[in-house]
Amino acid sequence: MNSKASIFTPVLIVGCVIILVSFAIRASFGVFQIPIAEEFGWPRADFSLAIAIQNLAWGIGQPLFGAMAEKIGDRKAIILGALVYAGGLVLSSVAVTPGAMQLYEVLVGFGIAGTGFGVILAVVGRAASAENRSMSLAITTAAGSAGQVVGAPLAEWLLGLFAWQGVFLIFAGGILAVLLALPLMRSPAPPADRAELEESMGAILLRAGRDPSFALIFLGFFSCGYQLAFITAHFPAFVTEMCGPIAAGGVLHGLGITTTSALGAVSIGLIGLANIAGTLTAGWAGKYWPRKYLLAGIYTGRTIAAALFVMLPITPASVLIFSGAMGALWLATVPLTSGLVAHLYGLRYMGTLYGIVFFSHQLGGFLGVWLGGRMYDLHGDYTLVWWIGVGVGALSALVHLGVKEDRQPEARPAAA
Repeated sequence: MNSKASIFTPVLIVGCVIILVSFAIRASFGVFQIPIAEEFGWPRADFSLAIAIQNLAWGIGQPLFGAMAEKIGDRKAIILGALVYAGGLVLSSVAVTPGAMQLYEVLVGFGIAGTGFGVILAVVGRAASAENRSMSLAITTAAGSAGQVVGAPLAEWLLGLFAWQGVFLIFAGGILAVLLALPLMRSPAPPADRAELEESMGAILLRAGRDPSFALIFLGFFSCGYQLAFITAHFPAFVTEMCGPIAAGGVLHGLGITTTSALGAVSIGLIGLANIAGTLTAGWAGKYWPRKYLLAGIYTGRTIAAALFVMLPITPASVLIFSGAMGALWLATVPLTSGLVAHLYGLRYMGTLYGIVFFSHQLGGFLGVWLGGRMYDLHGDYTLVWWIGVGVGALSALVHLGVKEDRQPEARPAAA
């Protein structure tokens, strides 16, 4: 009874709110692809590069904000992240050249790093008991999926009322508003053992750097970033242009989804909705089965879903089926990967270590978003980019099988 009650702590609730708002904004950027390109006459690659730079800056900023949180305090790092995020959105709203948009997305990326998984998952992980940690990480990750459910459809709705510049300003106000809940986020001291507390950041980084398993986790997370960032940035435009028409009088039409543009925005929301269940299931499963096998299974499922989707005709039905299938596997990797890092290397510097692993994720994200725009401008479609995603997904499934999940206490310094 006590164990169940202890899951929903103020730290977990506030962390979920921050993640939800941060990811709602971040997941909406694909909706702005066509409006911004049409207003300024930019090639698809220009705004794609801006989103790609955002992903790369997010990856670079993640270990920096993780280390900052561990040195100066979690809440100070989150406040800085929210301020940078809002500043980047405000400046993006006045950008009129591709170079300016790409520059300002650096700030947005760093802002996401300060309000995203690397910082928040570390706070939640330290505050949770060992038996609740996997599920707490999953709940927090699922909150990011909830943000994705509302982010793209909300942006699509707001674009019907305001210019895209106004929507950016509204989102800037939204990320600042979450700071009102921050006083409730008081994380207790991490439940680390004595040897873990005595180990310096340099020592743990050196130990992880020498561990082949850490390298495999780093490499495996690349495909996750590639697939997720490509779909988030390009799927709404892909569905708008490539999907077959929505039948008049059908179920979708009856729900008010009458255009492929609306379907593209809804598909991102559906991915997020399906991932709430998928992420919670992954967190639960991580308590009972080896995480490396669960991760290999998730990447295998993604590979099969993407391959079937691009081989079959693109119809409203196939878009919905793919969104549901991919959504169930979408962020299910996050609680398992972050939990694996905490299991192997402890909680003391979890934010920094997960941030380093997440940099690989964002390298993949940069490539997926940029390559999507570049290949579209060269060939008029995304086919090659989809198949690269299939290949790297299969590679990640194999890579995770080589991770040695058993924690080795003898690698730690002896307690005095």
